[in-house]
Amino acid sequence: MGQELTKSDVKRIQDEIDHRKLVLRPQITREIAEAAAQGDRSENFEYYAAKKANRENNGRINYLERVLRFAKIIDDSSKEDEVGLNNTVTLYFEEDDEEEVYRIVTSIRGHSLLGLISNESPIGKAIMGHKVGDRCEVTTENGASYFVVIRNIENTGESEDDYIKAF
Repeated sequence: MGQELTKSDVKRIQDEIDHRKLVLRPQITREIAEAAAQGDRSENFEYYAAKKANRENNGRINYLERVLRFAKIIDDSSKEDEVGLNNTVTLYFEEDDEEEVYRIVTSIRGHSLLGLISNESPIGKAIMGHKVGDRCEVTTENGASYFVVIRNIENTGESEDDYIKAF
């Protein structure tokens, strides 16, 4: 089974594919042709750089198309008072006596260093559908567990800064 994506994720991915095919690909093709016209390719840095850019662009297109082909489309709506996708959640970590703030996103947009936690991560799975005041057990992949308390839920929605992960 593929990754879980929202309709918005699918649109972002399709927009990137279109941009890469319709804008970047012709631009890179021109750069390759211009560099090749300079003659000797054995020491032609511009030619090799353009060829590398072409491989990377085509690799990204292939990756994104594969993601879409195998994706499972999920609903991103949630009840007003429950943790759902695109909610910003304040969690109290009992063991550390600390609060952390995260926004719950799909795995293709997750980036824990930026506070974007996947709904498929251990924390995401533990708190999805829960309410303020709920004490949730988070079980890690190695079987260890800890508890968090949901202190606040804010329906912040998506951010224009969200990006689709690289492969």
